Amino acid sequence: MAQWFERHVTPSIQLGIAATCGAVAATTVIFSVSAIHRRRVTADLKASIPQLSPDHLSAQLTEYGGASRPTFSSKDDERTAMIAARARKGDYDEDLILEQLARNRVFLKDEGLAKLRGSFVVVVGLGGVGSHCVAALARSGVTKIRIVDFDQVTLSSLNRHALATLADVGTPKVHCVRKRLEQISPWTRIDCRNELLNSQSTPTLLAPWDYELRDDDDATTPDWVVDAIDNIDSKVSLLQYCVMHGIKVISSMGAGCKSDPTHIQVGDISTSVEDPLSKSTRRRLRALGVKEGIPVVFSTEKPGEGKADLLPITDEEFHKGNVDKLGVLPDFRVRILPVLGTMPAIFGYTVANHVICSIAGYPMDYRIGDKGREKMYDSILSTLQGLESRLVRSSSGQDVLGLRIPIGRDDVSYLVEEVFRGKSVISGLGTRLALIRWRRPSGGFRLEETYLQEGQKMIQLSLTDLVLMTKEEATKHEKMVLSGEATPEEAYGPDVLARVRRRHDDERAYDRYR
Repeated sequence: MAQWFERHVTPSIQLGIAATCGAVAATTVIFSVSAIHRRRVTADLKASIPQLSPDHLSAQLTEYGGASRPTFSSKDDERTAMIAARARKGDYDEDLILEQLARNRVFLKDEGLAKLRGSFVVVVGLGGVGSHCVAALARSGVTKIRIVDFDQVTLSSLNRHALATLADVGTPKVHCVRKRLEQISPWTRIDCRNELLNSQSTPTLLAPWDYELRDDDDATTPDWVVDAIDNIDSKVSLLQYCVMHGIKVISSMGAGCKSDPTHIQVGDISTSVEDPLSKSTRRRLRALGVKEGIPVVFSTEKPGEGKADLLPITDEEFHKGNVDKLGVLPDFRVRILPVLGTMPAIFGYTVANHVICSIAGYPMDYRIGDKGREKMYDSILSTLQGLESRLVRSSSGQDVLGLRIPIGRDDVSYLVEEVFRGKSVISGLGTRLALIRWRRPSGGFRLEETYLQEGQKMIQLSLTDLVLMTKEEATKHEKMVLSGEATPEEAYGPDVLARVRRRHDDERAYDRYR
Protein backbone atom coordinates (compact mmCIF):
# COMPACT_ATOMS: atom_id res chain seq x y z
CA MET A 1 0.00 0.00 0.00
CA ALA A 2 2.81 2.39 0.88
CA GLN A 3 4.63 1.57 -2.39
CA TRP A 4 1.45 2.16 -4.41
CA PHE A 5 0.95 5.46 -2.58
CA GLU A 6 4.50 6.62 -3.41
CA ARG A 7 4.17 5.60 -7.10
CA HIS A 8 0.75 7.20 -7.77
CA VAL A 9 0.63 10.24 -5.41
CA THR A 10 2.87 13.18 -6.17
CA PRO A 11 5.10 14.67 -3.43
CA SER A 12 3.03 17.89 -3.35
CA ILE A 13 -0.18 15.99 -2.67
CA GLN A 14 1.56 13.95 -0.02
CA LEU A 15 2.71 17.15 1.65
CA GLY A 16 -0.83 18.60 1.59
CA ILE A 17 -2.30 15.46 3.14
CA ALA A 18 0.32 15.48 5.86
CA ALA A 19 -0.39 19.15 6.64
CA THR A 20 -4.15 18.50 6.81
CA CYS A 21 -3.71 15.59 9.16
CA GLY A 22 -1.46 17.72 11.36
CA ALA A 23 -4.03 20.54 11.46
CA VAL A 24 -6.83 18.13 12.37
CA ALA A 25 -4.72 16.65 15.14
CA ALA A 26 -3.80 20.10 16.50
CA THR A 27 -7.44 21.26 16.39
CA THR A 28 -8.57 18.14 18.23
CA VAL A 29 -6.01 18.74 20.92
CA ILE A 30 -7.02 22.41 21.29
CA PHE A 31 -10.75 21.65 21.55
CA SER A 32 -10.11 18.84 24.00
CA VAL A 33 -8.06 21.13 26.21
CA SER A 34 -10.73 23.87 25.95
CA ALA A 35 -13.50 21.42 26.86
CA ILE A 36 -11.55 20.21 29.86
CA HIS A 37 -10.94 23.84 30.92
CA ARG A 38 -14.64 24.72 30.57
CA ARG A 39 -15.68 21.76 32.64
CA ARG A 40 -13.18 22.69 35.34
CA VAL A 41 -14.31 26.36 35.37
CA THR A 42 -18.01 25.33 35.45
CA ALA A 43 -17.38 22.94 38.31
CA ASP A 44 -15.52 25.64 40.25
CA LEU A 45 -18.38 28.12 39.63
CA LYS A 46 -21.01 25.66 40.80
CA ALA A 47 -18.95 24.84 43.86
CA SER A 48 -18.75 28.55 44.72
CA ILE A 49 -22.57 28.90 44.85
CA PRO A 50 -23.68 28.41 48.48
CA GLN A 51 -26.44 25.96 49.30
CA LEU A 52 -29.83 27.29 50.41
CA SER A 53 -29.83 27.63 54.16
CA PRO A 54 -31.15 29.91 56.90
CA ASP A 55 -27.81 31.74 56.73
CA HIS A 56 -27.96 32.27 52.99
CA LEU A 57 -31.52 32.96 51.81
CA SER A 58 -31.87 32.49 48.08
CA ALA A 59 -34.69 31.54 45.80
CA GLN A 60 -35.20 30.65 42.19
CA LEU A 61 -36.52 33.46 39.98
CA THR A 62 -39.86 33.14 38.24
CA GLU A 63 -40.12 32.93 34.47
CA TYR A 64 -40.65 36.71 34.49
CA GLY A 65 -37.43 37.40 36.35
CA GLY A 66 -39.08 38.11 39.69
CA ALA A 67 -38.67 36.65 43.14
CA SER A 68 -40.70 33.50 43.68
CA ARG A 69 -41.42 34.08 47.36
CA PRO A 70 -42.45 36.97 49.60
CA THR A 71 -39.77 38.91 51.36
CA PHE A 72 -40.01 40.67 54.69
CA SER A 73 -38.43 44.05 55.09
CA SER A 74 -38.44 44.10 58.88
CA LYS A 75 -39.11 42.16 62.06
CA ASP A 76 -42.42 44.01 62.37
CA ASP A 77 -43.51 42.55 59.04
CA GLU A 78 -42.69 39.05 60.25
CA ARG A 79 -44.63 39.65 63.46
CA THR A 80 -47.61 41.00 61.49
CA ALA A 81 -47.53 37.94 59.24
CA MET A 82 -47.69 35.62 62.24
CA ILE A 83 -50.61 37.57 63.76
CA ALA A 84 -52.42 37.47 60.41
CA ALA A 85 -51.86 33.73 60.08
CA ARG A 86 -53.58 33.17 63.43
CA ALA A 87 -56.34 35.65 62.62
CA ARG A 88 -57.16 33.86 59.36
CA LYS A 89 -57.67 30.66 61.36
CA GLY A 90 -60.22 32.41 63.56
CA ASP A 91 -57.95 33.54 66.38
CA TYR A 92 -59.23 37.13 66.28
CA ASP A 93 -61.97 38.75 68.33
CA GLU A 94 -65.20 39.14 66.35
CA ASP A 95 -66.10 42.31 68.26
CA LEU A 96 -62.86 43.94 67.09
CA ILE A 97 -63.67 43.09 63.47
CA LEU A 98 -67.17 44.56 63.77
CA GLU A 99 -65.78 47.68 65.45
CA GLN A 100 -63.32 48.17 62.58
CA LEU A 101 -66.17 47.69 60.08
CA ALA A 102 -68.66 49.78 62.09
CA ARG A 103 -69.12 52.51 59.47
CA ASN A 104 -69.74 49.96 56.73
CA ARG A 105 -72.10 48.10 59.05
CA VAL A 106 -74.39 51.07 59.68
CA PHE A 107 -74.33 51.93 55.97
CA LEU A 108 -74.92 48.46 54.51
CA LYS A 109 -76.82 47.07 57.54
CA ASP A 110 -76.01 43.70 59.09
CA GLU A 111 -77.38 41.72 56.18
CA GLY A 112 -75.35 43.63 53.60
CA LEU A 113 -72.15 43.44 55.64
CA ALA A 114 -72.65 39.69 56.15
CA LYS A 115 -72.90 39.21 52.38
CA LEU A 116 -69.74 41.26 51.90
CA ARG A 117 -67.80 39.28 54.51
CA GLY A 118 -68.82 36.01 52.89
CA SER A 119 -67.89 37.05 49.37
CA PHE A 120 -65.00 36.00 47.13
CA VAL A 121 -63.47 38.57 44.77
CA VAL A 122 -60.66 38.17 42.24
CA VAL A 123 -58.58 41.24 41.36
CA VAL A 124 -56.40 40.89 38.27
CA GLY A 125 -53.73 43.56 37.97
CA LEU A 126 -52.21 45.33 40.97
CA GLY A 127 -51.01 48.58 39.51
CA GLY A 128 -52.47 51.97 40.32
CA VAL A 129 -56.09 50.92 39.76
CA GLY A 130 -55.94 47.38 41.15
CA SER A 131 -54.00 48.25 44.31
CA HIS A 132 -56.48 50.95 45.36
CA CYS A 133 -59.40 48.67 44.50
CA VAL A 134 -58.14 45.69 46.53
CA ALA A 135 -57.29 47.94 49.47
CA ALA A 136 -60.86 49.29 49.50
CA LEU A 137 -62.32 45.78 49.26
CA ALA A 138 -60.27 44.52 52.21
CA ARG A 139 -61.00 47.61 54.31
CA SER A 140 -64.73 47.21 53.60
CA GLY A 141 -64.98 43.62 54.80
CA VAL A 142 -64.35 41.26 51.86
CA THR A 143 -62.52 38.35 53.49
CA LYS A 144 -61.62 36.15 50.50
CA ILE A 145 -59.57 37.93 47.87
CA ARG A 146 -57.46 36.38 45.13
CA ILE A 147 -54.91 38.76 43.66
CA VAL A 148 -53.20 38.10 40.32
CA ASP A 149 -50.16 39.90 38.92
CA PHE A 150 -46.85 38.75 37.45
CA ASP A 151 -45.01 42.05 37.86
CA GLN A 152 -42.76 43.61 40.48
CA VAL A 153 -42.95 46.96 42.21
CA THR A 154 -40.78 49.52 40.44
CA LEU A 155 -39.65 52.93 41.56
CA SER A 156 -41.98 54.55 39.03
CA SER A 157 -44.93 52.63 40.53
CA LEU A 158 -44.85 54.69 43.71
CA ASN A 159 -46.58 57.72 42.21
CA ARG A 160 -49.87 55.80 41.99
CA HIS A 161 -49.64 52.55 43.96
CA ALA A 162 -51.85 52.36 47.04
CA LEU A 163 -49.73 50.08 49.21
CA ALA A 164 -46.11 49.93 47.97
CA THR A 165 -43.20 51.71 49.66
CA LEU A 166 -39.55 52.16 48.78
CA ALA A 167 -38.77 49.00 50.71
CA ASP A 168 -41.02 47.05 48.32
CA VAL A 169 -39.25 48.05 45.10
CA GLY A 170 -38.10 44.92 43.30
CA THR A 171 -40.51 42.58 45.10
CA PRO A 172 -43.60 40.94 43.53
CA LYS A 173 -46.67 43.16 43.69
CA VAL A 174 -48.84 40.34 45.01
CA HIS A 175 -46.63 39.87 48.07
CA CYS A 176 -46.30 43.62 48.62
CA VAL A 177 -50.09 43.95 48.61
CA ARG A 178 -50.64 40.99 50.91
CA LYS A 179 -48.05 42.26 53.38
CA ARG A 180 -49.74 45.67 53.66
CA LEU A 181 -53.26 44.26 53.85
CA GLU A 182 -52.21 41.97 56.71
CA GLN A 183 -51.38 45.14 58.62
CA ILE A 184 -54.84 46.58 57.87
CA SER A 185 -57.22 43.61 58.15
CA PRO A 186 -55.31 40.55 59.36
CA TRP A 187 -58.38 38.30 59.16
CA THR A 188 -58.60 38.76 55.37
CA ARG A 189 -57.43 35.72 53.39
CA ILE A 190 -55.30 36.85 50.45
CA ASP A 191 -54.61 34.20 47.82
CA CYS A 192 -51.50 35.45 45.96
CA ARG A 193 -51.00 34.35 42.36
CA ASN A 194 -47.69 35.66 41.02
CA GLU A 195 -48.65 34.71 37.47
CA LEU A 196 -49.40 36.18 34.07
CA LEU A 197 -53.04 35.87 33.09
CA ASN A 198 -53.60 34.58 29.56
CA SER A 199 -56.01 32.25 27.78
CA GLN A 200 -54.24 29.19 29.19
CA SER A 201 -54.04 30.33 32.83
CA THR A 202 -57.45 32.03 33.10
CA PRO A 203 -59.48 28.91 34.08
CA THR A 204 -57.08 28.17 36.94
CA LEU A 205 -56.86 31.74 38.17
CA LEU A 206 -60.68 32.08 38.23
CA ALA A 207 -61.28 28.65 39.74
CA PRO A 208 -63.34 28.22 42.95
CA TRP A 209 -61.80 29.30 46.24
CA ASP A 210 -59.33 26.72 47.57
CA TYR A 211 -56.93 28.73 49.74
CA GLU A 212 -56.74 28.13 53.51
CA LEU A 213 -60.10 26.34 53.49
CA ARG A 214 -62.16 26.20 56.66
CA ASP A 215 -64.90 23.81 57.68
CA ASP A 216 -67.59 26.36 56.81
CA ASP A 217 -66.10 27.21 53.38
CA ASP A 218 -67.80 26.25 50.16
CA ALA A 219 -65.93 25.80 46.92
CA THR A 220 -67.57 28.92 45.52
CA THR A 221 -66.79 30.61 42.24
CA PRO A 222 -65.90 34.32 42.34
CA ASP A 223 -68.75 36.69 43.21
CA TRP A 224 -66.95 39.35 41.19
CA VAL A 225 -63.84 39.61 39.05
CA VAL A 226 -62.07 42.96 38.77
CA ASP A 227 -60.19 43.60 35.53
CA ALA A 228 -57.45 46.13 36.23
CA ILE A 229 -55.22 44.98 33.36
CA ASP A 230 -53.63 47.42 30.94
CA ASN A 231 -52.67 44.83 28.30
CA ILE A 232 -55.27 44.46 25.58
CA ASP A 233 -54.78 40.73 24.91
CA SER A 234 -55.03 39.71 28.57
CA LYS A 235 -57.98 42.07 29.13
CA VAL A 236 -59.98 40.67 26.21
CA SER A 237 -59.18 37.09 27.21
CA LEU A 238 -60.36 37.68 30.78
CA LEU A 239 -63.55 39.52 29.84
CA GLN A 240 -64.56 36.96 27.23
CA TYR A 241 -64.00 34.09 29.66
CA CYS A 242 -66.11 35.75 32.35
CA VAL A 243 -68.98 36.49 29.98
CA MET A 244 -68.96 32.98 28.52
CA HIS A 245 -68.93 31.37 31.99
CA GLY A 246 -71.46 33.70 33.61
CA ILE A 247 -68.98 35.28 36.04
CA LYS A 248 -69.65 38.89 37.05
CA VAL A 249 -66.80 41.11 35.91
CA ILE A 250 -66.16 44.86 35.95
CA SER A 251 -63.40 46.38 33.87
CA SER A 252 -61.33 49.50 34.38
CA MET A 253 -60.52 51.31 31.18
CA GLY A 254 -57.72 53.79 30.58
CA ALA A 255 -56.73 56.18 33.37
CA GLY A 256 -53.60 57.28 31.51
CA CYS A 257 -53.53 60.81 30.04
CA LYS A 258 -56.67 61.69 32.06
CA SER A 259 -56.90 64.48 34.63
CA ASP A 260 -60.56 65.46 35.12
CA PRO A 261 -62.31 63.34 37.79
CA THR A 262 -65.71 64.83 36.90
CA HIS A 263 -65.67 62.90 33.61
CA ILE A 264 -65.30 59.45 35.19
CA GLN A 265 -68.40 57.32 34.65
CA VAL A 266 -69.71 53.79 35.14
CA GLY A 267 -71.61 52.25 32.26
CA ASP A 268 -71.88 49.34 29.88
CA ILE A 269 -68.89 48.77 27.62
CA SER A 270 -71.15 49.42 24.63
CA THR A 271 -71.68 53.02 25.79
CA SER A 272 -68.11 54.00 26.69
CA VAL A 273 -66.69 56.89 24.67
CA GLU A 274 -63.50 58.97 24.46
CA ASP A 275 -61.42 56.02 25.66
CA PRO A 276 -58.96 54.37 23.23
CA LEU A 277 -58.48 51.31 25.44
CA SER A 278 -62.24 50.83 25.74
CA LYS A 279 -62.65 51.24 21.98
CA SER A 280 -60.02 48.60 21.20
CA THR A 281 -61.39 46.23 23.82
CA ARG A 282 -64.94 46.68 22.56
CA ARG A 283 -63.95 45.94 18.97
CA ARG A 284 -62.02 42.82 19.91
CA LEU A 285 -64.87 41.53 22.08
CA ARG A 286 -67.44 42.24 19.38
CA ALA A 287 -65.42 40.07 16.98
CA LEU A 288 -65.66 37.31 19.61
CA GLY A 289 -69.42 37.69 19.91
CA VAL A 290 -69.52 39.85 23.07
CA LYS A 291 -71.27 43.15 22.38
CA GLU A 292 -72.51 44.32 25.78
CA GLY A 293 -73.19 43.30 29.36
CA ILE A 294 -69.85 44.29 30.91
CA PRO A 295 -69.84 47.26 33.32
CA VAL A 296 -66.79 49.46 32.84
CA VAL A 297 -65.28 52.50 34.51
CA PHE A 298 -64.13 55.03 31.94
CA SER A 299 -63.47 58.73 31.43
CA THR A 300 -65.17 60.86 28.78
CA GLU A 301 -62.44 63.49 29.03
CA LYS A 302 -61.30 64.57 25.58
CA PRO A 303 -57.66 65.12 24.61
CA GLY A 304 -56.70 68.72 24.02
CA GLU A 305 -53.96 71.22 23.48
CA GLY A 306 -51.41 71.08 26.27
CA LYS A 307 -52.77 67.84 27.73
CA ALA A 308 -50.66 64.72 28.28
CA ASP A 309 -50.21 62.31 25.39
CA LEU A 310 -48.56 58.93 24.84
CA LEU A 311 -44.82 59.42 24.58
CA PRO A 312 -43.46 58.48 21.13
CA ILE A 313 -40.76 55.92 20.45
CA THR A 314 -37.49 57.69 19.65
CA ASP A 315 -36.46 57.91 15.99
CA GLU A 316 -33.23 56.09 16.86
CA GLU A 317 -35.11 53.06 18.16
CA PHE A 318 -37.71 53.22 15.40
CA HIS A 319 -35.12 53.17 12.61
CA LYS A 320 -33.52 50.10 14.12
CA GLY A 321 -36.69 48.20 13.24
CA ASN A 322 -38.54 45.54 15.20
CA VAL A 323 -39.76 48.02 17.80
CA ASP A 324 -42.12 45.32 19.06
CA LYS A 325 -39.04 43.59 20.48
CA LEU A 326 -38.49 46.41 22.95
CA GLY A 327 -41.12 45.06 25.33
CA VAL A 328 -40.22 42.98 28.36
CA LEU A 329 -42.91 40.46 27.38
CA PRO A 330 -44.57 39.84 24.00
CA ASP A 331 -47.56 42.09 23.20
CA PHE A 332 -46.91 44.40 26.19
CA ARG A 333 -46.51 48.11 25.58
CA VAL A 334 -43.03 49.51 25.14
CA ARG A 335 -43.77 53.21 25.69
CA ILE A 336 -44.15 55.08 28.96
CA LEU A 337 -47.78 55.96 29.62
CA PRO A 338 -48.27 59.40 31.23
CA VAL A 339 -50.32 58.86 34.39
CA LEU A 340 -51.38 61.42 36.98
CA GLY A 341 -51.21 59.46 40.24
CA THR A 342 -54.66 60.55 41.46
CA MET A 343 -56.63 59.21 38.51
CA PRO A 344 -55.92 55.45 38.86
CA ALA A 345 -56.91 55.78 42.52
CA ILE A 346 -60.30 57.25 41.55
CA PHE A 347 -60.80 54.51 38.96
CA GLY A 348 -59.88 51.86 41.53
CA TYR A 349 -62.21 53.18 44.21
CA THR A 350 -65.03 53.51 41.67
CA VAL A 351 -64.59 49.86 40.70
CA ALA A 352 -64.49 48.79 44.36
CA ASN A 353 -67.59 50.86 45.11
CA HIS A 354 -69.52 49.04 42.38
CA VAL A 355 -68.43 45.61 43.62
CA ILE A 356 -69.16 46.40 47.29
CA CYS A 357 -72.64 47.79 46.63
CA SER A 358 -73.49 44.96 44.25
CA ILE A 359 -72.50 42.22 46.69
CA ALA A 360 -74.26 43.91 49.62
CA GLY A 361 -77.41 44.50 47.59
CA TYR A 362 -77.21 48.27 47.99
CA PRO A 363 -79.23 50.28 45.37
CA MET A 364 -77.13 51.59 42.50
CA ASP A 365 -78.91 54.10 40.26
CA TYR A 366 -76.05 55.59 38.31
CA ARG A 367 -76.50 58.95 36.77
CA ILE A 368 -74.57 58.66 33.54
CA GLY A 369 -74.15 62.42 33.57
CA ASP A 370 -75.55 65.36 31.69
CA LYS A 371 -72.28 66.32 29.98
CA GLY A 372 -72.81 66.54 26.26
CA ARG A 373 -76.59 66.28 26.70
CA GLU A 374 -77.39 69.98 27.04
CA LYS A 375 -78.98 70.06 23.59
CA MET A 376 -81.31 67.22 24.57
CA TYR A 377 -82.38 69.07 27.73
CA ASP A 378 -82.97 72.27 25.75
CA SER A 379 -85.10 70.30 23.29
CA ILE A 380 -87.15 68.69 26.08
CA LEU A 381 -87.64 72.10 27.73
CA SER A 382 -88.70 73.70 24.44
CA THR A 383 -91.18 70.89 23.75
CA LEU A 384 -92.65 71.25 27.25
CA GLN A 385 -92.96 75.02 26.82
CA GLY A 386 -94.76 74.53 23.51
CA LEU A 387 -97.10 71.92 24.96
CA GLU A 388 -98.09 74.12 27.92
CA SER A 389 -98.72 77.07 25.62
CA ARG A 390 -100.89 74.93 23.35
CA LEU A 391 -102.94 73.54 26.26
CA VAL A 392 -103.51 77.01 27.80
CA ARG A 393 -104.57 78.49 24.44
CA SER A 394 -106.86 75.60 23.47
CA SER A 395 -108.60 75.30 26.84
CA SER A 396 -109.45 78.92 27.52
CA GLY A 397 -108.45 80.93 24.47
CA GLN A 398 -106.03 83.03 26.53
CA ASP A 399 -103.20 84.99 24.96
CA VAL A 400 -100.04 82.93 25.52
CA LEU A 401 -97.58 85.30 23.91
CA GLY A 402 -94.69 85.61 26.37
CA LEU A 403 -95.87 82.67 28.48
CA ARG A 404 -93.24 81.32 30.88
CA ILE A 405 -93.10 78.06 32.80
CA PRO A 406 -91.35 77.74 36.19
CA ILE A 407 -89.06 74.99 34.89
CA GLY A 408 -85.46 75.48 33.73
CA ARG A 409 -82.83 73.34 32.03
CA ASP A 410 -81.34 72.31 35.37
CA ASP A 411 -84.77 71.08 36.44
CA VAL A 412 -85.10 69.10 33.21
CA SER A 413 -81.65 67.56 33.73
CA TYR A 414 -82.56 66.66 37.32
CA LEU A 415 -85.88 65.06 36.37
CA VAL A 416 -84.47 63.09 33.46
CA GLU A 417 -81.35 61.79 35.16
CA GLU A 418 -82.08 61.71 38.88
CA VAL A 419 -85.80 61.09 39.18
CA PHE A 420 -86.64 59.02 36.09
CA ARG A 421 -83.13 57.55 35.51
CA GLY A 422 -83.17 58.53 31.83
CA LYS A 423 -86.01 56.14 30.94
CA SER A 424 -89.67 56.43 30.02
CA VAL A 425 -91.96 55.75 32.96
CA ILE A 426 -94.29 53.92 30.55
CA SER A 427 -92.04 51.65 28.46
CA GLY A 428 -88.58 52.01 29.98
CA LEU A 429 -87.14 53.26 26.70
CA GLY A 430 -84.37 55.83 26.84
CA THR A 431 -84.60 57.54 23.44
CA ARG A 432 -86.70 60.45 22.06
CA LEU A 433 -87.74 61.55 25.54
CA ALA A 434 -90.23 64.23 26.57
CA LEU A 435 -91.55 65.66 29.84
CA ILE A 436 -95.32 66.03 30.13
CA ARG A 437 -97.94 66.64 32.82
CA TRP A 438 -99.28 63.46 34.41
CA ARG A 439 -102.74 64.89 35.23
CA ARG A 440 -104.97 67.76 34.13
CA PRO A 441 -104.87 70.61 36.68
CA SER A 442 -107.98 70.71 38.86
CA GLY A 443 -108.64 74.31 37.84
CA GLY A 444 -107.81 73.78 34.17
CA PHE A 445 -104.90 75.18 32.15
CA ARG A 446 -105.08 78.81 33.23
CA LEU A 447 -102.60 81.63 33.72
CA GLU A 448 -101.78 82.51 37.30
CA GLU A 449 -103.74 85.60 38.33
CA THR A 450 -101.04 86.68 40.80
CA TYR A 451 -98.45 86.96 38.08
CA LEU A 452 -100.88 88.54 35.59
CA GLN A 453 -101.31 91.45 37.99
CA GLU A 454 -97.56 91.96 37.80
CA GLY A 455 -97.60 91.86 34.02
CA GLN A 456 -96.17 88.34 33.74
CA LYS A 457 -97.69 85.28 32.14
CA MET A 458 -96.98 82.19 34.25
CA ILE A 459 -98.69 78.91 34.91
CA GLN A 460 -98.56 76.68 37.97
CA LEU A 461 -96.28 73.70 37.34
CA SER A 462 -94.21 71.75 39.83
CA LEU A 463 -91.65 68.98 39.31
CA THR A 464 -94.03 66.37 40.73
CA ASP A 465 -96.62 67.30 38.07
CA LEU A 466 -94.34 65.93 35.34
CA VAL A 467 -93.44 62.48 34.06
CA LEU A 468 -90.91 61.31 31.47
CA MET A 469 -92.11 59.50 28.33
CA THR A 470 -91.04 58.99 24.77
CA LYS A 471 -92.39 61.59 22.35
CA GLU A 472 -94.79 59.06 20.85
CA GLU A 473 -96.12 58.15 24.29
CA ALA A 474 -96.42 61.83 25.21
CA THR A 475 -98.51 62.53 22.10
CA LYS A 476 -100.88 59.70 23.00
CA HIS A 477 -100.98 60.81 26.66
CA GLU A 478 -101.87 64.36 25.63
CA LYS A 479 -104.83 63.17 23.56
CA MET A 480 -106.17 60.74 26.17
CA VAL A 481 -105.53 62.56 29.45
CA LEU A 482 -104.64 66.22 29.04
CA SER A 483 -106.97 67.05 26.12
CA GLY A 484 -109.33 64.11 26.60
CA GLU A 485 -111.52 62.92 29.42
CA ALA A 486 -109.51 59.93 30.72
CA THR A 487 -107.63 59.89 33.99
CA PRO A 488 -104.21 58.23 34.36
CA GLU A 489 -105.90 55.44 36.37
CA GLU A 490 -108.17 54.73 33.38
CA ALA A 491 -105.41 55.00 30.81
CA TYR A 492 -102.67 52.92 32.41
CA GLY A 493 -102.19 49.68 34.29
CA PRO A 494 -101.23 49.28 37.94
CA ASP A 495 -97.52 48.76 37.17
CA VAL A 496 -97.22 52.13 35.44
CA LEU A 497 -99.25 53.88 38.13
CA ALA A 498 -97.08 52.39 40.87
CA ARG A 499 -93.92 53.40 39.02
CA VAL A 500 -95.09 57.01 38.64
CA ARG A 501 -96.13 57.15 42.28
CA ARG A 502 -92.73 55.82 43.36
CA ARG A 503 -90.83 58.35 41.23
CA HIS A 504 -92.91 61.25 42.52
CA ASP A 505 -92.45 60.07 46.11
CA ASP A 506 -88.69 60.00 45.47
CA GLU A 507 -88.82 63.57 44.20
CA ARG A 508 -90.77 64.75 47.25
CA ALA A 509 -88.18 63.07 49.48
CA TYR A 510 -85.31 64.63 47.53
CA ASP A 511 -86.97 68.04 47.62
CA ARG A 512 -86.28 68.30 51.35
CA TYR A 513 -82.55 68.41 50.60
CA ARG A 514 -82.62 70.66 47.54
